[in-house]
Amino acid sequence: MVQGSPGSFTEDAALKAYPNCETIPCDEFEEAFKAVELWLAEKAILPIENSSGGSIHHNYDLLLRHRLHIVGEVQFVANFCLLALPGIREEKLKCVLSHPQALASSDIVQTQLGVARENIDDTASAAQYVASNGLRDAGVVASARAAEIYGLNILADRIQDDPDNITRFLVLARDPIMPRTDKPFKTSIVFTLDEGPGVLTKALAVFALREINLTKIESRPQKMRALRVVDDSNTGRAKYFDYLFYIDFEASMADPRAQNALGHLQEFATFLRILGCYPMDTSL
Repeated sequence: MVQGSPGSFTEDAALKAYPNCETIPCDEFEEAFKAVELWLAEKAILPIENSSGGSIHHNYDLLLRHRLHIVGEVQFVANFCLLALPGIREEKLKCVLSHPQALASSDIVQTQLGVARENIDDTASAAQYVASNGLRDAGVVASARAAEIYGLNILADRIQDDPDNITRFLVLARDPIMPRTDKPFKTSIVFTLDEGPGVLTKALAVFALREINLTKIESRPQKMRALRVVDDSNTGRAKYFDYLFYIDFEASMADPRAQNALGHLQEFATFLRILGCYPMDTSL
């Protein structure tokens, strides 16, 4: 299950991970979670971070809201193309449609063209919209496969500002996979801590003490406890956010180092959940 119309970059990532899979499109990321939970799909693939745009915070929230397990990751280098209807040249374009992240990642080309920009839910939907409505003054930032699917021409390829624009996707399933130590594994967790000096330092130290490399640290405010009020002698009352901490680290849960690190973390974490233990994707 992938978010977006056929030809989206998420679908391209799914086909990289599972070349023979049958993809099922959906409109929203949460629909993908629910489809797997209801046995309508075997797996869901969703983007979690981008090398230029950073973390996709909404999807971090969905990881906690649902009980699916991370069973894999996909690193995907997107090739952004400028598409238009057959016979349309770049100088005829008045606007360009795409997902906001795709538009932001190809700013230089659009600025040179002097076109307006219009946000669409995903890149492939933008291609479908221009094709189905016969928009002769509108271009699209999308994939080469989207051009093939919707009958558009590629006016320019590799138009991304950063040639190494990498998106990391997570593969989610109802059941976890068996952790192993015969190849590189990564583990993703989420936890909370009590407020106090040095508490986060102690939490991170449980990994450093065991020489476990952290590849990602992300914090998100707790939705149900957004603010905590405490006494403050200087201002009377001060407000603090209560945070969830998401961490990815390079170790399998079959490794005693990882087991000991999480056992140590549980001694002072107020909440701890393993989101998944899965093989690392080292290919691009």
